[in-house]
Amino acid sequence: MGKPNAYDDIPGTTVFDAQRSRQGYHLNMFCMSLMKAENRTAFKANEGAYLDRFPMTGEQKQAVLARDWNRMISLGGNIYYLAKLFFNDQKSFQYVAAIMTGSSQEEYAAMMLKGGRPPEGNRYKKDWKKKRG
Repeated sequence: MGKPNAYDDIPGTTVFDAQRSRQGYHLNMFCMSLMKAENRTAFKANEGAYLDRFPMTGEQKQAVLARDWNRMISLGGNIYYLAKLFFNDQKSFQYVAAIMTGSSQEEYAAMMLKGGRPPEGNRYKKDWKKKRG
């Protein structure tokens, strides 16, 4: 991508900025295409062929096929656009968020009911790495 930003040091967080928006444009436009029933049908019939309609990178296409949500985010996917894909797969936002955090859906829900991830030790990746050894 480009030069590092101060917010690149937040563990577990990928900031969707202008640079990432440009990187993920075609990935996000693919997701938006799933708003139309005929496109959802075509995608379900042959995912690879449907993805070839969009000039995404090979990495982006592979992340979609693998449903690697974190990889899609790192490749410029915006969670609100990706929601079109996981809703197409009949998955809830909570289900996908749990996968992205490496927890079960129940664990994720419990964490969110307690107010989310605690900030202690989670402000910067350098601190996070020290905390986890």
